[in-house]
Formats: sequence, C-alpha cells, structure tokens
Amino acid sequence: MAADLGVLNDDLQEKVKSSRILVVGAGGIGCELLKNLVLTGFKDIEVIDLDTIDVSNLNRQFLFRKEHVGKSKAQVARESALKFNPDGKIKAYHDSVMSTEYDTEFFKQFDVVLNALDNRAARNHVNRMCLAADKPLVESGTAGYLGQVTVIKKGLTECYECQPKPHQKTFPGCTIRNTPSEPIHCIVWAKHLFNQLFGEADPDEDVSPDTEDPELAGDAGKQALQSEAKEDTVGGIERKSTRIWAQETGYDPMKIFNKLFRDDIHYLLSMESLWKKRRPPEPLDFDSLPNTGGSSDNMNLIHDQRIWSVQECADIFKQSVDLLKSELQKQGDAGILVWDKDEPAAMDFVTAAANIRAYIFGIPIKSRFDIKSMAGNIIPAIATTNAIIAGLLVMEALKILSGNINDCRTVYLNRHPNSRKKLLVPCMLDPPNPKCYVCSSKPEVTVKVNTTSMTVKSLEDKVIKGQFGLVAPDVELDDGKGTIIISSEEGETEENAAKPLSFFGIKNGSRIKCDDFLQEYNLNITLLHVDKLEEEKEFEVVGDVSEVQARAAEASAAAAAAATTVSSFTPSNTAPDNSASNNGQGQTEIDDEDDLEIIEDEEEEMIVETSAISRKRKADEVEEPASKKARKLNSEQVNEDDDAIVVL
Repeated sequence: MAADLGVLNDDLQEKVKSSRILVVGAGGIGCELLKNLVLTGFKDIEVIDLDTIDVSNLNRQFLFRKEHVGKSKAQVARESALKFNPDGKIKAYHDSVMSTEYDTEFFKQFDVVLNALDNRAARNHVNRMCLAADKPLVESGTAGYLGQVTVIKKGLTECYECQPKPHQKTFPGCTIRNTPSEPIHCIVWAKHLFNQLFGEADPDEDVSPDTEDPELAGDAGKQALQSEAKEDTVGGIERKSTRIWAQETGYDPMKIFNKLFRDDIHYLLSMESLWKKRRPPEPLDFDSLPNTGGSSDNMNLIHDQRIWSVQECADIFKQSVDLLKSELQKQGDAGILVWDKDEPAAMDFVTAAANIRAYIFGIPIKSRFDIKSMAGNIIPAIATTNAIIAGLLVMEALKILSGNINDCRTVYLNRHPNSRKKLLVPCMLDPPNPKCYVCSSKPEVTVKVNTTSMTVKSLEDKVIKGQFGLVAPDVELDDGKGTIIISSEEGETEENAAKPLSFFGIKNGSRIKCDDFLQEYNLNITLLHVDKLEEEKEFEVVGDVSEVQARAAEASAAAAAAATTVSSFTPSNTAPDNSASNNGQGQTEIDDEDDLEIIEDEEEEMIVETSAISRKRKADEVEEPASKKARKLNSEQVNEDDDAIVVL
C-alpha cells in the first residue's frame, strides 16, 4: 500500500490511514476508484450505490464477475476491493444517496466525498449536501475518451451548480434498457436494437436479456448462473447475441416482436422495485394489438407527419424487418447494415420499434418526422478513461487531506493532445458565482410561467424538483400570511395539486419560498407571468428580476434606435451594434443542436462544450490580476480551440 511504502510523507500517511472517505457510485469510475483508494492505504471507506450488476457491466467494471450479476454493485464492489487490501474497512449501502437517511449529519462524518455518479439530479443533491455539511467534494465524469475531475469547497470554489448546464442530452444505460420515460430513450433503444439485429453489434448496447444471460427470468437464467465460468470470455459468460437468436428464428418478425415487447416486458415487471414509484409497462402481443396510439385528427397529414397507431407500428415493424433481412442477406455471411436516417427501411424500423416501446411505457408516440430529427450519435464507455479519471480523483483527494486545497485543480482529459502536447489539461479552480442560486448567501431565481395554466403539481415536479433539484420541498407564498401550497409531508396539500397557481393569487411578480429540510437549502423564486413562451415551453429560468428588467430596457432602447434609423433614411445612422452578440448566440444554439451526443452508459454522463475553456484559467500560467487574466485568455483562445472540454 502506498501509505505503508513511504510513497507519501509521514503526515499524509497518517491522514490517509485515519481519514473517512465517502464514495458515491460503484460503476465504471467507482470500481476503479475503490481499487485506487485501498491500494493507496485508505482504511475507512463507505460506498453507496442503488444499482445492481448487469451483464453489460462486466467488460469494464472489473470488480464484478459472472456470478455477481443481479447483485448489489456496492456490496460486491466492497467484497472485491477488500481483496486488494484485507486490512481496510469498507461499508457498503445498497441505496439511493438521495434517501432521507443520508442527511447532513451523515455527510459530516467524512473528511472527503468522492463522486462517481451517473446523473445530474444525484450530482446536484450531493453538491448541496456537501455544501450544507461544509465538506470538500471531488466531482468527476467521463464521456467516451473525454473526462473531467474538479474540486468543490464551500466558500472557496464554484459549486456544481454555479454555472448553468446545457439541457441534459445523456442517458444512463439502465434508463434505456429498463425505465424509459422520454421518447428519446425509446429512440436510442430502437437504434441499439437495429445494430443488434442487423448492424455492428456492441455488447453494451444489448437491449434485451437472452437465453444465455443469467439476468433472464426462469430456467434459462438459472441455467446460465449454474454453468461453469468459461475462459477467454468477458466476466466468465459466453453471451448468445441477439443477432444469433434472430438468425435461429429466421428473423421471424412475430417472434422478434413478442420477445421484445411481450416476454422482455414481463421480465422487467418481475423487477418489482422498479415500479414502486413508476407506471409499470404493459406487455403487447402481436396477435392482440390495440388499434390505438394514433391521433384521430392527423389523417390529412403526409405519411411522415402522421402519428401511427400501435397496429400500424406493428405492421411497419414487420415489413421493415423483412426488408432489412433481405438487405442483410445480400451482404454475405459477414455482412452488416449501417443505420442511415435516409434509408426508408432503417428509418421505418426505428420509428416503429421506438413508438411501440413508448406505448408500452406510457410515453407519447412521435411521428416519423419527429423521430428522424431526434436521432443522434451514441458515445460508448471507455474503460481506460474511467481508470485515468479515478486516479485523478485520488490525487485531488490527497491534496485536500494534506491541507493544500489551494493546489487543487480542475483537470480535463482530452481525446487528442493540445497545442502543448498535453492530454491532461489542469485549470485553476474558479471562485463561487455570487449569483448562484445554490451556494450564494441569498439564493434567488426568477422563472417565467403562465400562472393561469400551470398547476401546483407541475410547479412542484417540473420546476422545483425537476429544474432546481429539491428533493422534499415545502413551499409557501411570500404573501405575509405564510400560505403553504406544497408540503413535504405526504397528503397535507394533496388537494392543491390540480389547482392553477392563479387560484392562490399568484400573479406577475409573486414570490414563493422553497425550503428543503433534507438538503438544508432555501430558495426564493420570483414568478413572472407570461401568456406564452417560445417553443411551447412550460417555464423558463431567466435569472433575477434586475437582469430581466435590464434586458427589457436594452431591447426597448435598441428598438427605439432602429426606429430612428428607419425614419431618418440615412444609411450611416445605425442602431447600436448588437448583431455580433446576437448572431453568436444564434449560432451557438444551432451548433449545440448539431453536436447532440447521447451517451449510453450507466456511470458516465457528460456534455461536450468546447466554449467552456473561455472561463477557465490555465494552472501553469503566472498569477496575474483578474483583469489581465481575462484579456490574456481572450488572446489565447484561438490557440486552445483544439482542447475538447467536458463540462460536468
């Protein structure tokens, strides 16, 4: 162990041996991290993860083997990691870190918290718990070959929520396979299915348990678990691919349909814990399909814009399977098909499969046109990236324990070396954002809504919980009476759920106070009434009221100047030059849409945003006044454009 071999100085050795570490997440990064911690000499570790081990985890989450499939990741990771250092002590929790059991007193036990999470909601929650407990947090994430590690400390650095995040475009694998809740989840699943049946198959993209998988309910699963581990295989399992199974059935569309949409759904229903707080899926049989799901008012639309019924989807699924089977046979024994949105049969297959799955899970069905526009790219998980990021996590933790938190850095792992021939790019930690609605002294935010149509339930689920990440909020009106419209106590305000906000006198400029006892977090929200938002949004976060008013004033001034210019008929009399910034913003939105990347993995969830380098300070630069640093960064940005920056 590093702490026993003299690698660390005496003081740090003792701190490593005596410190308490919390690891949140035991997936791809978490497995590597636990191994690193025990080999470094840490002896008091606790790990928490709600997930169970899936066959697709075995090729990169090396603490897990065939016999562990279906078991708790946290428990198995603990047992496997202790084999590296039996003198260590690891306590495992098979639970959600967002459970009320893990309050601020729980977090205060630890010297450092290390995140190896897979979703933004959990990251937000751990961020707030560490702020409330005043404990240092080392955050991490990966996306294919890209990765990032950063340190968060109350009052010293930015918190995880100090900077606005792009809309989440990444999805954990377990969501895609087991618990889809959005149309895009079903579209990703359908593209994976296409590759499994006709394309270049990836074990991580397997959409369904098969006859050789120990995950499968019934005798097949028991047989797989009871069989001997096979050599030269990943995790001791020789998998029978979906492709081979389909070939053995002769690509029979009805058999494929019933396996995917009936048998596999019955298997998911056997996992009862998944459906305690979710709508359970409803299996479909090819011979008894409902003629529903389509829209009665779309018959006059063209084919691509119509919403197909379930029966239509099944018929088109059958036709497209037959067509793709014929195309595959033309490619020879080793041939594959490549999914192309402009190939009719391939597009029909994904549309039909995605919509059938959406109907099963109670998700809105989309038109072929919508699905074609939503389909994106998929980034695989890379085991080596996880290993590098896990090593960086421990290095930053050692700096914290040694009392040198000012030496900590945000470190980016890039796919290609930058102009200085570095794959790892360290950057100075940024100070807290004084306008952050989480870590500032007075957290406040302004939200535009239609107060006459938005209900209290929508406000709670989509704004307060969904957007701002509160777990168990109490919400009262700032009306001088302390009117409670949402209570964290079950049933207390249930009768308010379906009522519009205007029922309680909420109008333009009304303020509500949100309090989450678990997170020890308070947020004041100013609600601005609008009749309609762009792109059919239900709400929009717009910053504080002063910013909104300032932007409105600027817009009015620009409009007045433009009117003056038009009335003068003088080409040289132009309005204030806002075109550059406006065009830049418009282009950014287009580029973000063009660069949509969907990451299908249960432990890696990151968004690529190359523009983030503009607000980071390089660690090897000489310290200069802030104003000079800003100018220097602007002048250097052209040279650093080859840095691919991953934003947590």
